[in-house]
Amino acid sequence: MSAAGDRLQDTARQTALALPDVSHGYPFTPGLDVYKVAGKVFLIVTDDPDDQIITVKCEPEHARAQVRGHASITPGRYLDKRHWISLGPGPGITERLITDAVQDSYDLVAERLPRRYRPGAR
Repeated sequence: MSAAGDRLQDTARQTALALPDVSHGYPFTPGLDVYKVAGKVFLIVTDDPDDQIITVKCEPEHARAQVRGHASITPGRYLDKRHWISLGPGPGITERLITDAVQDSYDLVAERLPRRYRPGAR
């Protein structure tokens, strides 16, 4: 079952907040809810009800496959289009796909942090 836009966003937010050492706020603009681990962005959720998307970090090869496989997944808006994808509501966008995308994004960012800043390294 496909996730509607508000469910897509709520699922992404809940998934992100359940991960270790996550902070969130609105550092860029009031319409973009940004989630970070150790100060590094891994999820952006739009607050615009007419543009219900989330943007996550993704390995370039996997990003290309996701864009090819889903009409409502596009290269990341306003970010490096090789490493970020935006997901909107549509066919094949399930809650599982959303939670996996958020978790994968978090993992990509966390694994590239210096060891002392990685979650659980204290």
